[in-house]
Order: sequence, then C-alpha cells, then structure tokens
Amino acid sequence: MWVRKKPIVGGVALLALLGALGVFVVLRSVVSNIKLPQLGPECTVSADGKVTLDSQQMANAATITAVGVRRGFPEQAVVVALATAFQESKLENLDDGDRDSVGLFQQRPSQGWGTFEQIKDPRYAAGKFYSALKKVKGWQEMRVTDAAQKVQRSAYPEAYEKWADESKVLAAALTGRATGAVECRYTGTPVIRGAEAATALLASLKLDWGKKLPNKAAATGTAGLTVDVPSADSGWRYAHWLVSHAAVSGLERVRFADLEWHAPEGKWQPVTDGGDTTTARVVAEVFR
Repeated sequence: MWVRKKPIVGGVALLALLGALGVFVVLRSVVSNIKLPQLGPECTVSADGKVTLDSQQMANAATITAVGVRRGFPEQAVVVALATAFQESKLENLDDGDRDSVGLFQQRPSQGWGTFEQIKDPRYAAGKFYSALKKVKGWQEMRVTDAAQKVQRSAYPEAYEKWADESKVLAAALTGRATGAVECRYTGTPVIRGAEAATALLASLKLDWGKKLPNKAAATGTAGLTVDVPSADSGWRYAHWLVSHAAVSGLERVRFADLEWHAPEGKWQPVTDGGDTTTARVVAEVFR
C-alpha cells in the first residue's frame, strides 16, 4: 500500500563493521537531533546499475540486508525485503501510515506484527518480514512482487515489482558481492570520540550481525576496533555496512583490502599511505 511519507528526525541505529578483509575505519558524527537540508542524495550504490539514496534510507537498507544475511536467507530474500520497504515506506522508518501501519514495512500492530515500539525497531521489523516470507511456499521462484504480496497483502499487488531493479543493485552491494559499491559523502563535526565511539560502534555492529560477526571483533581502547574476517565477500559486506551508517556512527574512514573510503570525499580510493591492506582484517579508527 502507498503511505504518506514523513520526514524522520533522529538517529538510525549504528551497525556492522568488518568482514573478511582489511577494513580501516574512522568515526565521524553528524549533529544529532537536527535534520539538515539536503542538497541531493548522499549515497550512491553501483553494482550492475546505480541507486541514489539519502543517509537514512541507506542505513535502513543496510540493516534490512544484515538481518537477512544473519538469519541465513539467500540474496533473493533480501531483494524481496528491500523492494517491499521501498514501496511501503521509501526505506524510511515511518511513525504512521494507512490505518495503524508503521515502520519500514508498514506493519500493523492490530494484525499481530508486534507493538508500535517493536515495529519501529528496524531489526525487529525486518526479522518479522523474513519470518513471514519463509512461510510462503515457493517464494524463491516467484516474481519479486508476488513474493512480497504474499507477505503484505497490499491493495496494490503489482506495485513492488517496480522496485526490483533498484533492490537487486542494493542487495548485490550490501551482501558483499560488489567491491567498493557503496559511496556516501558526509561532513560534520564528531560528537563522540575515542573509547565511547569505539564501544558504541561495536555494540551496534553486534546487534545487526549477531552470530555472523566474527569472534575476533573487539574495541581497541581509544583507537577504534578491529575485526578479523574469513572472506572477501564478508569483508565488503561489513565495509559497505559501515559506510551506510556513517552519518550516525561518526565514521570518517573505512579501509578494506587496498581501498579506502573517506567521509568528506565519499569515494573509494586506492590506499597510498602504506597502511594495512590485508584482506583478513577490518581496522577502525575513531576520533580521539
């Protein structure tokens, strides 16, 4: 169903960080509780196509993907979930909608999806969507819109299909299949630094990724945090997640393998300073 779009003020939960390859991160924060005017999309995702999103949409897309991967769903399930959230809320965590609909998927407390507070939690809402999708027999072979409709039961059953291409681009990037695919440009003054920033980032990372997060993920005092990862896909998965959440996590720099992303420029560039370029560790640094 189409819903009225409302702006959202406030932070989206911080999230995931490392995957199987060296990622280097520096936290930077945007002023909290203030919705600044946007001159244009802050994030561009390129993976056999291009999608532009603002920072809130990007963070929500990354969380939806993380929940799907954490729960063992294939990439096609992530595509269906993203297309559904595109249609229902434009990937914004709405406070209201049609009747008592709320959140990213416009789930209704009166229909047993959970309480208002639960549904407003992007992780919870995404988890409920995936659980419902899993019960749909043969969803893997269905068109995106048909699988989504089996869960949502919308008055506009064909509406989800128009978001299929965009969702495939996002899923390819956020599951880690694409390299250096998420580029977001952020500026601002960090409001948290050192150990506080590192601890908050690690906590959010664990909430999004749970048991999928490698055991060797740890804050490193006032410097940041490190995570050892098992593969290139997982490395890019976490690197892209970090960039997606940079607006609220205070992220300034991410390094993975031989590429580095820097918030003010917003681009992935070759590492030139001789720093860590391994493909087995993500290293994050925060402002001190």
